[in-house]
Amino acid sequence: MRHRGARVVTLAPMQSVQALLIIDLQLGSLAAVPESERLLERVGELLAKARAAGVLIVHVQNDGAPGTADAPGGPGWELHFGVEPGESIIRKLRDDSFAGTPLAELLAAHDVQAVAICGLMSEMCVSATARTALARGLRVVLPHDAHSTTGIPATAVTPAISAETVSRVAEWALGDELELVEHAGELSFSN
Repeated sequence: MRHRGARVVTLAPMQSVQALLIIDLQLGSLAAVPESERLLERVGELLAKARAAGVLIVHVQNDGAPGTADAPGGPGWELHFGVEPGESIIRKLRDDSFAGTPLAELLAAHDVQAVAICGLMSEMCVSATARTALARGLRVVLPHDAHSTTGIPATAVTPAISAETVSRVAEWALGDELELVEHAGELSFSN
């Protein structure tokens, strides 16, 4: 099988998505991400568009282990964006937002066939959630500028890898079923 990586598309209005999944935009995780302000602007733009369109919005919140930045109840566990009435919060214990959660049932109950995914961390929770969504037959759109991660530090045998490179590799690794848009502003929502 030839692997081509994520295809870059420009979405026409009829190719809009029906739900927005915001993955782990929690205060503790955001503190570790370079250029988090730019990420928050892009996700905020997506959130405003999704709210205006009245589509399903799911805030995914990671329940970290005790003593971690995202341990439940701690200040780092809190979501950056407020949750409005009608929006859902899914709490998870694993990278994949579908694993052990009611996410699949929630999407099915709203007859969602296409989702936009944004948030943290590109190579872990965003990637795991996108991979499962694709495996479940959903159309998955990933705005390049609305997900991020941390870099990988250098070791004695390998150089450091930038957060931007890690995010791009995560996009590529998702394969050609993923629809990648360059800017969050290109995405549209409709029921």
